[in-house]
Amino acid sequence: MGTGSPRGTLDAYADKVEGRSFNLRVLWHLLVFVKPYSLHMLGAFAAMLAASALTLAVPFLVKVAIDGPIVAGDIGALDELVLLLLLAFVGLYLASMAQRYLLSWVGQKMLADLRSALFRHLQDMPLAYHDNHIVGVTISRVISDVGVINQLLSQGLITLTGDSLLLAGIVVVMLSLNAQLALVTFSIIPVIVLVTIVFAQKAKLAFRKTRARNAHMIGDLAENLSGMRVIQAFANEEISTERFDEVNGANRDAHVEAMSLSFVFLPTVEFLGIVATGIVLLFGGLSVAQGSLTLGTVIAFLAYVNRFFLPVQELSQLYATMQTAMAGGERVINLLQTEPAIKDSPDARKMPPIEGRIKFRDVSFSYRESLPVLQDINLDIPAGTMVALVGPTGAGKTSIANLIARFYDVSAGAILIDGIDVREVEQRSMRAQMGLVSQDPFIFPGTIADNIRFGAPEATLEEVMAAGDLANVAEFARDQPHGYETEIFEDGANLSLGQRQLISIARAILADPRILIMDEATSSVDMITEALIQDALRKLLSERTAFVIAHRLSTIVNADLICVVDGGRIHEMGSHAELLGRRTLYYELYQRQFVDLAD
Repeated sequence: MGTGSPRGTLDAYADKVEGRSFNLRVLWHLLVFVKPYSLHMLGAFAAMLAASALTLAVPFLVKVAIDGPIVAGDIGALDELVLLLLLAFVGLYLASMAQRYLLSWVGQKMLADLRSALFRHLQDMPLAYHDNHIVGVTISRVISDVGVINQLLSQGLITLTGDSLLLAGIVVVMLSLNAQLALVTFSIIPVIVLVTIVFAQKAKLAFRKTRARNAHMIGDLAENLSGMRVIQAFANEEISTERFDEVNGANRDAHVEAMSLSFVFLPTVEFLGIVATGIVLLFGGLSVAQGSLTLGTVIAFLAYVNRFFLPVQELSQLYATMQTAMAGGERVINLLQTEPAIKDSPDARKMPPIEGRIKFRDVSFSYRESLPVLQDINLDIPAGTMVALVGPTGAGKTSIANLIARFYDVSAGAILIDGIDVREVEQRSMRAQMGLVSQDPFIFPGTIADNIRFGAPEATLEEVMAAGDLANVAEFARDQPHGYETEIFEDGANLSLGQRQLISIARAILADPRILIMDEATSSVDMITEALIQDALRKLLSERTAFVIAHRLSTIVNADLICVVDGGRIHEMGSHAELLGRRTLYYELYQRQFVDLAD
């Protein structure tokens, strides 16, 4: 491929571990995905309120039973209270079940919506974005980060509200039962607050670090799996394993550090709960012995103290979830709010049916401001012309082709198709009338027919087979177990490169584009397969405007116009015979290939 944008070694956010504990901007933008399910969230909230109220009611009913019917020996009244307790437990069970079901339902819906929004946005991002971001890290955004965000939005907010209300309710009930014993019991709260503050400060960095290291690990894994053929070919398994072990180890250490905080904090809270229980037993027991307090009140206090520390533990776990969710949320929102560098203008119109006239007018282009790739390109190509772009590697040939399809925008000048600036029309309406046959054709999961049909999803099997026949796919499809309905392995592993190329040509034939871009379509195949591809290309190129990038100059001798590109400029143009007659750069390139072939 010609001069291009170097791929980033790590996503811009992958190592960012600093950030606010609670980012209202992030939460506000994420709540947009909860809004469509407001009624279900209200139902979950109502179920949470019912569960909290019943949780508070159960110890109080136990107190009433002990201090009333049990002490008085009133069996009838005890039966009524037992029935009330049974109804309370049944209600608590139903309310908790409804809350969890509704939250899980909302969570899965929201999870799918957020991932769909990310996927749509990623498809709108230009090639420059994907060229500079590691695939695995992007996958981490869509899968891992969205997962922890879902935990916060679908369950965390309800849990936060429910636990906060439950804590407040317990405090109020305990104070109403016996203010003196309640205040003595609450003497442990300042210690809980201090421990929580220390935990929060240390957890903030630790849990954010886990998100960064996790993204880095997934990115490294994806890159290694993609390059497995090269790794094995050069026997570099040990080096790759060592590198992954280093990344994996950093991820492990970050998670151990974060979990260690929880493993210290949670037992500390449990210990403080035991201390509070001891306080109730000591002071409550003395009060019962002195006759200033009933046994039922002490038992109710013990139940409330136990319930008091459970929400504290849940809130501490929720804090950890909030840290990871905020870290992931910042990355997801930053991605969703990243404006595509190439986008349709507000007044962009649909591209009318293309004839195929292409004009480069004083075009210059650079991936980075300090590194010009193309300079002062001027071309005027009539419709139906086959243009060949030749030149040394890195000359800028692929960059010219990328600009035609507006995968990148020019830095200066303009590109016009049928007299219309490509920046004035909707990208999809223009690209729908273009075709691409690349050096390394991408094959999607599915059948041979599915891959050909990708260029025209509504095409019938007969139309698919007709395109396949023109592209010489039938030469090998008939030998497959199920013909055109044969399933293709991942990355087309059960097909040769030449067969994958023929399928991509059939895909372009079926799409019937007016402008065709071919990037070294025959550079990596044998001579027999090249003959089949050349025959298929001859049919495909008929009456279309085509830009053909080729290293094998023998494949473009019949081109209407050959442009020799070097150093980002067009050095000479003409037919094969004209350029050979000038004995300049094209002649040198051709002679060099002729000598290499002769050797």
